[in-house]
Amino acid sequence: MKSTVEGLLAGAADTLATDEGRRDAQVLLGHVLGVSRAWLVAHDGDAVDDSTVEAFRKLILLRHDGEPVAYLLGVREFHGLDFRVTPDVLIPRPETETLVDAGLEKLDAMPGRKVLDLGTGSGCVAVSIAFERPAAQVTAIDLSADALDVARSNATALGQKVEFLQGRWFVPLAQRRFDLIVSNPPYVAAGDPHLRQGDLRFEPIAALISGPDGLNDIRVIVGGAVEHLLPGGWLLFEHGYDQAETCRDLLAKAGFGDLKSWPDLAGIARVAGGRLLTPNSATR
Repeated sequence: MKSTVEGLLAGAADTLATDEGRRDAQVLLGHVLGVSRAWLVAHDGDAVDDSTVEAFRKLILLRHDGEPVAYLLGVREFHGLDFRVTPDVLIPRPETETLVDAGLEKLDAMPGRKVLDLGTGSGCVAVSIAFERPAAQVTAIDLSADALDVARSNATALGQKVEFLQGRWFVPLAQRRFDLIVSNPPYVAAGDPHLRQGDLRFEPIAALISGPDGLNDIRVIVGGAVEHLLPGGWLLFEHGYDQAETCRDLLAKAGFGDLKSWPDLAGIARVAGGRLLTPNSATR
């Protein structure tokens, strides 16, 4: 007897046994069949061929073992665009859209359009900014060659011109300066128990952990940005849910003013930023 759409979904939901189990099953079956979740609802009694059943059940077993849905699909939507993702990059998350929106807001108020994205990963931040502001000159850096391969493929697929450089933070830049620097750096403390939970277990650890308090890389970025921002330029970066005050303090001590935090959709401050104060930028 042939399996039906509803029968497969019900069995998969039981296997996953989580609050999101049925939704995950719908997403994965839709991926295998090449159809939408709405189609699955409208065709719940349709029979499914054996090869599709086998492919779907393999994905469900991987999901049962914790493999993130984004890695199983190979794609994640971010800021209205579809980005290729692999285990070499972090999975783009909604809170990081806050960083993009804040960056676009500041970029629109600047006379220049030179943008730097540090730790680009999948390229979701850099490519989204390039997509939204075609006049921007976007440069993106990552230490991982594998991550840069993913980022380049996303820029190409979405038709965006972004300069990609390999290296640690500011090292590949020499004396270059920018109007806006954005970053979603590692900011998880080494002993954080969340590292053993959910999708984080499968994501690249080097893109997550940053020393005993999670702030090692943020300190490097804040300190180095002074040498790579044009007068009056802005630095914006994502941080942990409980790091906003510390991040603003780091910015102030490094010579940044107009300090601000941006909340995510849950109302939690997730992005900190400041404008570089110099004798030439005090009125900008």
